[in-house]
Amino acid sequence: MVRSKGKVTQRARALGEYLKEQRVSAQLSLRQLAEQAGVSNPYLSQIERGLRKPSAEVLQQIAKALRISAEQLYVRAGILNPEDGVGGSVELAVLGDTSLTERQKQSLLDVYASFLALNSRQEDTSGSPDES
Repeated sequence: MVRSKGKVTQRARALGEYLKEQRVSAQLSLRQLAEQAGVSNPYLSQIERGLRKPSAEVLQQIAKALRISAEQLYVRAGILNPEDGVGGSVELAVLGDTSLTERQKQSLLDVYASFLALNSRQEDTSGSPDES
């Protein structure tokens, strides 16, 4: 578990650094970006410093304000995994569904990721995924 938490913290820090680079590149102050993204200035500051992991919805708002790809932020935040080879279509469909809450979206993404991991382990041991 500790190793996983370190990974999340490292990923959050890297995401925050990337967001700050994009904000500076767009010549926006922290306050301006927070206002455009519809989040509080302290919350955005915590995201940039890697102290908070934003939801997919917040990332989408920030991406829109910065005029960058939300998908790119999802990958950097660890919500999407480009190595899955599916182009993120399932993840993007879940994230884009406005009838689901953020918690429901995260739960679905967690279940989906666990199925992918299970199938990958089964492929490693048997050579092909289980068809059950």
